[in-house]
Amino acid sequence: MPPRPSRGQNTERRKWSECVVFFDFDNTITRFDVIDDMLERFSINRDWVRLEHDWKSGRIGSKECLGGQLRGVRRTKNAMQRYLSTVPIDPYFRQLVTLLKEHNIQPTILSDNFSWFIKEILKHHGIQGVEVHGNEVRFSGNRLFPSFPYHTDDCPRCAHCKKQHLLNSRWKGKILVYVGDGLSDVCPAPQADVVFAKERLLDYCRNKKIPCVAFKNLRDVDHSLRRQFE
Repeated sequence: MPPRPSRGQNTERRKWSECVVFFDFDNTITRFDVIDDMLERFSINRDWVRLEHDWKSGRIGSKECLGGQLRGVRRTKNAMQRYLSTVPIDPYFRQLVTLLKEHNIQPTILSDNFSWFIKEILKHHGIQGVEVHGNEVRFSGNRLFPSFPYHTDDCPRCAHCKKQHLLNSRWKGKILVYVGDGLSDVCPAPQADVVFAKERLLDYCRNKKIPCVAFKNLRDVDHSLRRQFE
């Protein structure tokens, strides 16, 4: 299916009822990459560094990268919960969730992180009612075992093929808004009508001439959405 035309710089006013909003998680909602921080803290070796380099250079996909990285982590479920309760998020995410729900819009997180980690972080910050799609993880003692329900052979680079959510027929006729920052966002971004981008995603969009709105934090996204929609 060809990419949807992105209209990131269009100043035309739109209706909230036509809008669907997707968020990346790490370094978009959180203030840093949670997986990277977790690996630094809890890995028993430095194999994860090599895997990260191989992924960034395109030699392996994120499924192989994440699977290998989690094999080196040692943390019980209770200890991981304590760690996740310390992870800070962008304070404007709560305001965005409130804004979207006021207009009957379901905020949705699409992440290459793990759904259980994400939900624990949101729970600690008292944020409810956000739809989360990510990879899965189970614990056995202090070992973590990942699984990848959204991996597809058509998208070998991604552990979680985010673009499949944007292409879902339930959103036919809707204005798709995507907010992200990194390499896992380069597949879904071209499928969106409005792209908010920073860091690596911003560089990608500019290089590929994909219209986008640059942002530094979710305060920028909140203000821009209020301007673009009635």
